[in-house]
Amino acid sequence: MNVGRMGAAIPPVTKNLLIINALLWLATIAFRQSGFVDLEQYLGLHFWRAHDFNAAQLFTYMFMHDSSGITHLFFNMFSLWMFGVTLERVMGPKKYLFYYLTCGLGAAAVQQLTWEFTWQNEFVVAMANQNGLTFDQVRNLLASGELNDIVQQFHGMLVTVGASGAVFGILLAFGMLFPNLPMYIIPFPFPIKAKWMVIGYGLVELFFGMTGVMSGVAHFAHLGGMLFGFILLMYWRKNIRGGYGNGYY
Repeated sequence: MNVGRMGAAIPPVTKNLLIINALLWLATIAFRQSGFVDLEQYLGLHFWRAHDFNAAQLFTYMFMHDSSGITHLFFNMFSLWMFGVTLERVMGPKKYLFYYLTCGLGAAAVQQLTWEFTWQNEFVVAMANQNGLTFDQVRNLLASGELNDIVQQFHGMLVTVGASGAVFGILLAFGMLFPNLPMYIIPFPFPIKAKWMVIGYGLVELFFGMTGVMSGVAHFAHLGGMLFGFILLMYWRKNIRGGYGNGYY
């Protein structure tokens, strides 16, 4: 199959999502190297308490990726291509795009809640370790308002980028629509049903999020994408005649 046919085989929404994510990743690198603008700072999702947060970031962050390497972009786009092509054909382009964006927005909302409930502990630990203070001393300084300027700087450091929340929603939908489809996942030498793959991914993300393993990854945002995807799929199943898509399910 030649490149033209491969491109034509990808339905329009998935194709455009792949292109937009790739172009923004390239633009982020080019603009940063030229000193023009840091797109991650403008389009990445900031904590709502930070001075550089704006509501548009709840949407734009899901099209941005870590520009220090290609791994983040590659795995998200590979998963989007692998599962999104089938889902778009089953759901139809409009419903598929609505689902994708809903999962991404849901992931952003959950990430904001995660920051809201955890930032103080993270800040206290960081300040205590850097300044040779006890946790109680830092907590007292925080409560007194003496660290307001430093706190604002810390808030500005809480930024997340990536399509992972939306992609995890795609994985969930695939597992729910094709629960018994056998999947081959490295490093397992045997097939795993799609429903068990999705459950496994969810449990791993929950474990990582609760234990702090791979703390630089927004694990609860991933779970947020799956949660909002599940809610939307259940709503469609219950309220829309024809199920999830155009009569294929």
